[in-house]
Amino acid sequence: MSVPGLPRLESAGLDGWLVRLFDAIDEANLPWITALVRDCEAVFDNALVDLVPSYTTLLVIFDPMRMTPDEARARLAETLAALAPDDEAAAGEVQELPTWYHESVGPELPRLAERAGLDVAETIARHAEVTYRVYALGFAPGFAFMGSVDERLETPRLETPRKRVPAGSVGIAGRQTAAYPAVSPGGWNLIGRTAVRLFDRDRDGFSLLRVGDRVRFVPVSKEELVRRGADVTAMEDTR
Repeated sequence: MSVPGLPRLESAGLDGWLVRLFDAIDEANLPWITALVRDCEAVFDNALVDLVPSYTTLLVIFDPMRMTPDEARARLAETLAALAPDDEAAAGEVQELPTWYHESVGPELPRLAERAGLDVAETIARHAEVTYRVYALGFAPGFAFMGSVDERLETPRLETPRKRVPAGSVGIAGRQTAAYPAVSPGGWNLIGRTAVRLFDRDRDGFSLLRVGDRVRFVPVSKEELVRRGADVTAMEDTR
């Protein structure tokens, strides 16, 4: 971390500090961010409310009844001074998401193939052959931003977002990919659907995916997805 002026602490109100570690997205950032998450959990203890990691930053939310902003800043400064990368993050847990790639549930699949100059089968193969890293969680509970997709599949978000995207929908935006954990609005290019439950209030930590995890999308048939309990109802255009 030799970028001038970094890391930097930025106020996020009376109960939060934003730690800016890097100025560019890079997989090499992950061991530092996961290490800071681990260390903050230890040093803030019962004063910690939430930690929100992203590609380059960590938002630390604390209980102002247990700690003042100045105290929180001092603890973060001490933590950063002793920070060392988390070697275990280089591996990360591998999660497999069985996915049915089809235009009935992934209406942008044919367009992405045409844009890339590929047939649909090769487009699916290129998306499925990559082991992705989870860089950040956000937008909705359990929504994991993963990268990076094959450069030929890079596609900007839809100009007009959908009002309703079914849970489990797999999409691409830029060089990121993700799966929607619940029904929500969204503007990603949809290419398929997974049966995996990405957010569960009965699961420890709620979210299946965590920053630093590795993820593979595994192509399966419609019948396999139905067997796993997924909704395979064809998409409706809700833009």
